[in-house]
Order: sequence, then C-alpha cells, then structure tokens
Amino acid sequence: MSVVKTKKEISVPVAEILDDYLLVCESREASLMGRKEVFMGKAKFGIFGDGKELAQVAMAKVFKNGDFRSGYYRDQTFMMAIGQLTIQQFFAQLYAHTDLSADPSSGGRLMNSHFSTRYLNEKGEWKTQTDMKNSSSDISCTAGQMPRLLGLAYASKLYRNNPALKHFEDFSIDGNEVAWGTIGNASTSEGHFFETINAGGVLQVPMVISIWDDEYGISVPAEYHTTKSDISKVLAGFQRNNSEKGYEIIVVNGWDYEKLVQAYRHAGRIARDEHVPVLVHVKEMTQPQGHSTSGSQERYKSRERLDWEEEFDCIKKFRQWILENEMATLEHLERLEENAREKAKADKNEAWKAYVASIKEDLKGAANLLANAAGVSKNGAKISTINKALEKTLNPLKMDVVKAVKRSLYLMRGEKYEERQHLINWLKIKNAEHLEQYSSHLYSESEQRAVNVKEVAPVYNDASVIVDGREVLQAFFDHAFSKDPRIFAIGEDVGQIGDVNQGFAGLQAKHGEIRVTDTGIRESTIIGQGIGAAMRGLKPIAEVQYLDYLIFTLQTLSDDLATLQYRTKGGQKAPVIIRTRGHRLEGVWHSGSPMSMIMGSLRGIYLLVPRNMTKAAGFYNTLLASDDTAIVIECLNGYRLKERLPENIDDIRTPLGVPEVIREGSDVTIVTYGSMCRIVMEAADLLEEYGVSCEVIDVQSLMPFDLHHSIVESLKKTNRIIFADEDVPGGASAYMMQKVLEEQGGYKYLDSQPGTITSAEHRPAYSSDGDYFSKPNVENVFDKVYELMAEADPEKYPEIFN
Repeated sequence: MSVVKTKKEISVPVAEILDDYLLVCESREASLMGRKEVFMGKAKFGIFGDGKELAQVAMAKVFKNGDFRSGYYRDQTFMMAIGQLTIQQFFAQLYAHTDLSADPSSGGRLMNSHFSTRYLNEKGEWKTQTDMKNSSSDISCTAGQMPRLLGLAYASKLYRNNPALKHFEDFSIDGNEVAWGTIGNASTSEGHFFETINAGGVLQVPMVISIWDDEYGISVPAEYHTTKSDISKVLAGFQRNNSEKGYEIIVVNGWDYEKLVQAYRHAGRIARDEHVPVLVHVKEMTQPQGHSTSGSQERYKSRERLDWEEEFDCIKKFRQWILENEMATLEHLERLEENAREKAKADKNEAWKAYVASIKEDLKGAANLLANAAGVSKNGAKISTINKALEKTLNPLKMDVVKAVKRSLYLMRGEKYEERQHLINWLKIKNAEHLEQYSSHLYSESEQRAVNVKEVAPVYNDASVIVDGREVLQAFFDHAFSKDPRIFAIGEDVGQIGDVNQGFAGLQAKHGEIRVTDTGIRESTIIGQGIGAAMRGLKPIAEVQYLDYLIFTLQTLSDDLATLQYRTKGGQKAPVIIRTRGHRLEGVWHSGSPMSMIMGSLRGIYLLVPRNMTKAAGFYNTLLASDDTAIVIECLNGYRLKERLPENIDDIRTPLGVPEVIREGSDVTIVTYGSMCRIVMEAADLLEEYGVSCEVIDVQSLMPFDLHHSIVESLKKTNRIIFADEDVPGGASAYMMQKVLEEQGGYKYLDSQPGTITSAEHRPAYSSDGDYFSKPNVENVFDKVYELMAEADPEKYPEIFN
C-alpha cells in the first residue's frame, strides 16, 4: 500500500487550478439547486455528487481518449471535467426530458446522475472510440458497475496481446486504454466488488478503481459495512510486491488537491503502461446534503460528524489551499463562486424551459381539441371541466394530457362528431410518440439486428459424416475463430479440456490461450468480461457452465446487459453471446429449465433454445453476424447424440423467431422446444399407432417468439393445441400459450380446451427414475394428448385408466 508524497510545488498551472475551482463550484451549485428542484415538485427524486468533486477533477486529468468509465451516480463532476456533461444536460435528466438532444445519456429514461456517452451513431453503428472519452451507462444497483468494469479493462489486454487485433484502431491503440471504475465505500461490501477485485488481480488488467469513502452507506456507518472500517486495509493482501503480481493500492484524502492529482497521475501511469490494476481509496470525503432527497442526514449523523464534514468539505479546503499558496485573491475566488452560481442557475432555467416547452406543445394542442369537443358533445360541460383542470395543473406531465383526452373520449363514446375523431387521431399520434420515447430500443434497431439475419440452411451430401453433436459445435467454433480474430471464449473449463462437453476441444491449443480462456468460478464477472469487451467492439462468447448457474449472474444480466440498449435509447450496445447448457439430466442442480425466471427478468436479451447442436451452431452464426445479445441453451443430453455434419457448417444460420414444423399432423398441435422435441416426437410416433395425428412444432427461440405468427396457422388446421416444456407449471408453457392464444388470436380456432405439459413444481430428483418422475416423459405426453382426443371422440378413443 502506498501514499503518494506531496511535493512542495505541484506541476499544475495556476490557470488550470482556478479553472478546476470554478468547475467544482459549478458542480456543487448544480447539486444544491437540484435538491431544491425536487422539493419544489419539479422532479421526482434527486441524488448528487456533492462532496466528491475534488477527487473527480483530479481523476479527469489523466482520463484520455479511448478510456472508459464504469461508475455510479456520484460522478457528475468527473463527467463535466471530461467534457461529456453540461449543467443543462444534468438538469434535463433530473426533469426526465425525453429528447436525446437534452439528455443524451438516456433520453429521460434514467433517474438523474446516471451518466453515459453515445458510442453508437443514429444508425446503431460504432463510432471511433479512440477519438472519444467514453462512459459506459450507469445503473443504480450497488456495485453493479464492477463486473462490466473488468470487461472494459480486459478488452485492452486482448487488444495489446493479440497481434491479430492490432488494426482495429477505432477501438484500441495497442491496448493503451484504461478502464476507470468508481464505487462508494458501502458498496464495497457487495459480492460483485470482491469478485471483480479478485478477477482483476488474476488477469492483470488496466483498471483503476476509485472508492469514494465518506464513511457511510445512507445511514449505516463504516463499522457495520467493512472489517476494520477500512476497505484498503481489508484488501492489503492484494498489494503487489517484487515477487508477486497484484494491485497497486493508493490511499489519499478527498480534500487534498495536491495529493489527489499526484495519486491519479501515478495510478494512470501504472495501469496504462504496465497493465497493472490500481485501487485508489479516497478517504475523508463528505456528503453535504446527505445520501439523496429521500431523507435528512441529521437523523443519523452526530453533531460532531456534521461539524467535521463542514470543516473538511473538499471545496472549502481547496479554497483555503489556493489562498494559502497565493494563487488567487479572496475577491477573485468570490467572483468565481458567483459566476458558478449564475451559470448553474441559468443552465437550470434553460433546461426547465426546454422541458416545459416540450409538454406545453402537447397541452396546447389537446386543449384546443378538447374545447372544440366540449362545444358539440352532449357532455360538453364535463369535458370543459376536464379541460380547465388540465390547464390549471401546476407543472403538467404528458400523462396528465393523455388522461384528459381519454377521459373526454369516455364521455363522447358513440358520438359521431368530427371533433371526437380529431381527439382520437391526436391520441393515436401521441401513443406512437410515447411508444418511441418510453419503449423503443429494448433490442437492437440497427440494420445489423439479429432478426434481420437471413436463414442459411445446412447442406448435406453423400459424403456428409455422422458425428457426435459436440463435434458439430467443435467444427463450427473452429471455423468461427479462424475467420474473425475478434471472437474469443471465456468460462470455467473451456480451455484446456475444451469445456465439460468438449465443444471447444482442441481449440485452445490451435487458436491460443488468449482466444479460448479458462476462468475461475465467478459467473458474474465472466458475464462482466463479456459485456465490457463487447462494448469495445470484440465478440465474446461468455460461458456459464450450466443453466442453473445463471442465478449467480442474474443481477448483472438483468440490470446491466438486458437494459443496456433500452436505458441508453440505442446509444450503447454489448453484443455478447452467453453460452450455457441445460434441460435433461439427473439431479437438482444440473438439469434445471428455469425459463420463466429468464423470460421474466431478461427482456432485452434473446433466449434461444436449439433442439440439437446443428441448430445451436446456426444460432451462434446468426448472432455473430448481428449486434444483439442472446443466451443460447444447448441440450445437455445432446452432445453425444449423432448428427450429420453439414458441409457448410461455417455458414449455416438459424433464424430468430421462426418456428419449425418438425412433424406434420392433423389432429392436435404440440408446441415445444429444446430437449422436449425428442420426447414429443417419440410420443407422437406412439400416438400415431393409436390413431392420433400430431403436428409437432419446435419454436426454436422463446425470445423472440414466432414473429410471423405461424403457429396459429397450424391451430387453424388441428383446432387443438398443447404446449409442452420442462419449466415449472405456469412458466414457459403459459408464456407460449399467451403468445399463441391471445397475441396471435388462436383462441378463435379452438375446439378443445388448450393444455400444457410441464415439469413438477420441484427441481428434478437424482437418477433416471428421478428424471422420469420429475420431468415430462413420453407417457406424460401420450396421456395428455390421448385424453384431449378422448374428450372430443370417446368412441374412437376409449378411456385407458378408468
């Protein structure tokens, strides 16, 4: 652990020091005014970076083009210092202004102080990252930024150490880019933090983690959060030495401008030049306004603590230091402070003016239409009352305008006036605008989006060999690695043994450890490595060994990756492929099918469920040709089943959202996927012997699901349908049923009650018997279908068990 010594003379020009003083004052004024705006009812909630300004100015001095930030909601001063945030934009986000020109970070979708830069253009294509100062998009979840930070830094290691990547200079110049992470002291108690710290030390990647330590986590003091109340003491064992790799750990106080500047220069040089991770523990920080606008710190901080915070406020100490060193007069600093107040106030007012103007236009248009409607409707008096209330609303919102129009249309139902149609037309236009403002970009909307990738079917000939399914994957991955140096795979056991099911067998030896890399048991940071590397133009395949283990990384997938395109409104993407395996096997923890968990929490990530390894290879090819992210779930019991190896294995592409009829029939439609396809096909063969003709459909992908509504066409023919899967009752089977019967209108073609076949509510028990009695089997399918047919025609299908 090191503390950078202070020199008598600091090598920062006085003019720059005074510019820094002006900036920290502006940022502080923005924080103070932001809190007042919330209390005045002009914003819902506020969280600010006051007390953290000085360290962020120091860090910004060594943040270069091509670098990436992965931080949290206290970093407004840093973003201002690197030129990627204006005070007006800061307030636009506070007000939730949906115009990207006002809030380029999120288009009004995120709570204030959630920062990002737009590294994609309007078409969703990459900009030149090495010409920019980059910030990955913040999330609120404590320590949630840490796994992604690891990946951003890992990309630099790949760019530096893989010669085949040297010419990708839009993303990296010889791996010289540093990933800068920030985190609050209380959040260092999270598992994500410790997992990232350990992985970063193992990998030796160029990342600098700054801990803003104000000794509290909302109301809870450090003694309840951290052993020894000091995270750098806890992590002292990670300090590198002459014989062991590790971290450089630097401790510095958040009010000491000189030492902060020197600390960050030291940290940046080590990370950038040596690719050594650095921890900067910035202590003795303050939080003048408390945690957020949701409460008062006076409830939990002592008078002594509050007095200390006032004395050691970083701006106050900075001011004293400038005066003591005669860099400016008191009058000069007071002018700077007044200028900061005036600028913050003017920018705040401009942000509010622009925000209000965007709503006033809607309000004015709706008010005119409502007045016209009131003049002709039999309920004109009530409509006038609604209109007057709308016009008197203090700080009206878009929803207030829409509510007024809808309530008026309720009153005008059945009336034939043209004024009513004008209101309806207005509402349709606004519904489309609001859909774009609040619900667009859940997935990629670029020309490279996965659903645009055209199918390329497998080609076979007389020379096509029959191999194990794992060999199909191995052949595909070999071709993929050979074609594109940006592709790499990481995960536990993927390297030396070629993964637990041999899909990568021999590929580390052929393509190198840097392309096929073993990791520790650390699912969240495996995904984080993939997210960060994908953000920087690489094509990672991040393996989570078993489907059940997604639980370990669910928060990272759900809150970070799945929301990325949405929360930036198409400004950022991370097209990482998550490879895993599941479905049929034996035992509680290696055979789960928690599809409802995935579908419920990971909207924004496609969910692909191939029935065999040829289909899986096709999905991987589709994804590698796209800019979407997806989970591909391979069938655990399919690696040793025989398949013909396509002659065009490197070109096949399985389309997303396109079901396949794998058996035609006329009596009942069975909709299923994955390993259940084999179970259902065997049952269909058995049912055929008893006079039942089953049409079996493999949905292939659950998200997206049947984009062209082809399943309902089968239902029109059979008039009966069953949904079969291995999830719990009410899980994926209910999801598929809702899609077909409600969304596709399939209910209109039913002659019998729709049915589902699912697993038991518990996880599967061990042994073949445990599997048989826990999950759907051939006899389950036979019984369910036969019962359906017996109800329709009891003479042709007499009862079996009664």
